[in-house]
Amino acid sequence: MVETNYKVAAVQAAPEFLDLAKGVDKAISLIEQAAREGASLVAFPEVWLPGYPWWIWLDSPAWGMQFVGRYFANAMEVGDANYNKLCKAAAENNIHVVMGYVERVGGTLYISQAIIDDKGATIANRRKLKPTHVERTVFGEGDGSHLAVYDTKLGRLGALCCAEHVQPLSKYAMYSQGEQVHVASWPSFSIYRGAAFQLSAEANLAASQIYAIEGGTYVLAPCATVSKEMIDLLIDLPAKQNLLLEGGGFTMIFGPDGSPLAKPIPETEEGIMYADIDLGFIGIAKAAYDPTGHYSRPDVVRLLFNKKPLQRVQPFDAEYATVEADQAEAARN
Repeated sequence: MVETNYKVAAVQAAPEFLDLAKGVDKAISLIEQAAREGASLVAFPEVWLPGYPWWIWLDSPAWGMQFVGRYFANAMEVGDANYNKLCKAAAENNIHVVMGYVERVGGTLYISQAIIDDKGATIANRRKLKPTHVERTVFGEGDGSHLAVYDTKLGRLGALCCAEHVQPLSKYAMYSQGEQVHVASWPSFSIYRGAAFQLSAEANLAASQIYAIEGGTYVLAPCATVSKEMIDLLIDLPAKQNLLLEGGGFTMIFGPDGSPLAKPIPETEEGIMYADIDLGFIGIAKAAYDPTGHYSRPDVVRLLFNKKPLQRVQPFDAEYATVEADQAEAARN
């Protein structure tokens, strides 16, 4: 039975930077707080565990290598002890959790979001399809299976990270799956302030808001803050002082018509934002715009969408041997 009216929560807080164990403890405290306030879903910022790798924007790759080992060691693996603590917290507090974290698989890190239900079961673990700009020096890529929307007791739930919200085709793939509640996780809007409008709070809040309007979906946009401790660690020269600032938290929750549903939290403060969801309102919003339904023209433009998981190693079995033989025969003829 799908709940149609409930409360949601979006976290605005600084991570326990480069310390996964402390970060999980802080996350559990925030999960418990959101549950006490009656929330059925709590959403966290992008790679909040163990924090966003801001050094990639501040200096050369060689300078940033000092953080790489620690970052890798404090990444989380699906099903490890820290991950299971989060699942346990979700179950004990009867709340759905969408956690932004750095996922480690073998020797590769991913920008991931764990979607956990109120019984502690993993609904999905999705990865950012394409890391943005210098993020590609740190993280691997997701695949089409990570552009997915899931049936839950809270409705059709999906998630994307950061600048995935300026990828028109990726967004359309999500809209086409009937998404009702969307988590748009952001790291902080405190980098290159005044010098790169594309990275500003104004630009990226607009991206979250447009996602709500286009998709006819509720959007939770949790946003982390940058703490003084992070500044002290990362800013080693006066010339860098204006590149990354304290604060940068601009969390917001939008309705399916694009309306803001809560009062902003001051950008330097930590807190949890709450709003009430009414899935019935989605039908009213979509009466105006439904880009994958009545407002589409598939005879003119359509999306080619490969949902298959990426397989880096494919067993050479009889089926593929037959295909190869057929190809070779065709080439001879």
